[in-house]
Amino acid sequence: MSKILVIDDERPTLSMFKLFLGAYGYEVLTAESGEEGLEVFQAERPPIVLTDIKMPGMDGLQVLKRIKEIDPLAEVIVITGHGDMDIAISALNLNATDFINKPIQKADLDAALRRAKERLQLARDQQDEVGVRPAGNGVTVVEVKGSVTSHSEPVLLAAFERIEPGGRVALRFEDNASINGAGIAVLIQLLSDCERKGTAVAMTGLSENFRKVFDMVGITRFAAIFETEEEAVAALSAGS
Repeated sequence: MSKILVIDDERPTLSMFKLFLGAYGYEVLTAESGEEGLEVFQAERPPIVLTDIKMPGMDGLQVLKRIKEIDPLAEVIVITGHGDMDIAISALNLNATDFINKPIQKADLDAALRRAKERLQLARDQQDEVGVRPAGNGVTVVEVKGSVTSHSEPVLLAAFERIEPGGRVALRFEDNASINGAGIAVLIQLLSDCERKGTAVAMTGLSENFRKVFDMVGITRFAAIFETEEEAVAALSAGS
């Protein structure tokens, strides 16, 4: 049974969601404030969260932002007042899955839940294509086994968040890996963040074509490219 967390300061609303989502087969967790919701989320790690926007204390946008910091792969649906488009756009900019307006319509909720489940499945598929393993000498290897696209961002972020600031990473691309334009933008942002945190990165496994592209767009300013993983690990170890 999949868990879902509902955060709302109105008890009747929580009761409604508990009955409705329970009938859908979810294990429904509830919280009456943003602060309580974060505590429940950290303890239970439900894959889907519904949160009201306007609550005393920590509001829904703050909850959304904090949940995404804890788990970038969590899907958060925000509940807004009718016509609160500015707030809804702010939520989407924080990578909310969707927003639904009060009074809540069944069709809108169904569509938002369906989108959340589709995004979770996509993330699971992408997760299988990113691996993390130690390589010795304090170097961690992050393996990219599939395509790097905009959908890769939360998975790659989650992988790199496991690296301590000042650590060393060998970013290895398997033979079947590919990178599109959005994926290149993701890599540039990721590597610039690593530079800011003092995390050394080396890359390996790239085809000659991708080497040329990476050099052209400036990715090699952040991370040198090596022919083999062993060479990348050795270079990172020597720089420690």
